[in-house]
Parts: sequence; structure tokens; C-alpha cells
Amino acid sequence: MKKIALLLVVLAMSLTANAQFEKGKGYLGASLSGFDISSQAKKFHFGINAKAGYLFMDNLMGLVDVGYDHLKDTPDAVDLGVYGRYYIIQNGLYLGAGLKYKHAGGGYNDVLPGVQVGYAFFLSRTVTIEPELYMDFSTKKFDNSCYGLRLGIGVYLFKDQYTLKR
Repeated sequence: MKKIALLLVVLAMSLTANAQFEKGKGYLGASLSGFDISSQAKKFHFGINAKAGYLFMDNLMGLVDVGYDHLKDTPDAVDLGVYGRYYIIQNGLYLGAGLKYKHAGGGYNDVLPGVQVGYAFFLSRTVTIEPELYMDFSTKKFDNSCYGLRLGIGVYLFKDQYTLKR
């Protein structure tokens, strides 16, 4: 019973954390995908992404994303994307949209517009765990579109963390 009560307290604290997604903060993150909750779940799938972002306005972040995907029986793919993320009120829930370029062996190239919805669970003032649902739409062939779950970790860099003090 004590463990359940502690879990509920931690959950309540994370849901009510004052995240303050304000202009001028930086962001670094990484995520994994391929938890068999995807359109490619019939095959072994593993993906890894690295992200960097900046809050240009309160609650509005621009992101650059670099990724690698491995699918069984198909050539590995790399991608480069740009995204925007909007934090809905100050609770960590966000909506995202963007565009990525995907290149795989065998001459496969595609441009994929995509959407995401996720939540930034704050573990500390700056570190988050970020589960995210995503969908990427292929512009070449609809069957190449994909959806799934990503689990990431993020670090929000506050202005005073990376400026030199004199």
C-alpha cells in the first residue's frame, strides 16, 4: 500500500510540475522506437533519434532531428527532420508536426510529413521522460507510411545554465 501511495504522489507531482516552457531555453533529447506498436510490427524494428531544439516563443519549440532505423530484411535508413512542437498549457502535453527526409540503401529516398503527440514527465527541474505517439506519411507510397511509439529522454537547458557569468 505504501508503494502505491508513493507512486500516486510522484505521479501527481509530475502532472502538476510547473514546466515553464518559456522563450530562450534550449533542448537536447534522444529517443528509441520499435516497441512493436507500429505499422512495421510484423518485422523486427529498431530506431534511434537525437534531437536539438530551441524555444523561440513561450510554449513553441523548433527542433532538428537525426535518426537511424533498422528493419529486418530491408536496408537500414537514416533521416533528417525539422519539427515544431507546441506545449499545450504548462503541463508538459505537446503536439508536434514536421517534415523529414529519409534515405535508405538501394536508392530509396522519401519526404515524410509527420505529426506527434507526447508528454514531458519532469523527473527534475530539467530532465524529462517523453513518451510520444507519432505518424509519418510517405509522399511516395502510402504503404511506406508508419506510426508507433517512441520513448525518449530530454534535457531542458535554462538560460542561466549555459551562459558564462562574469
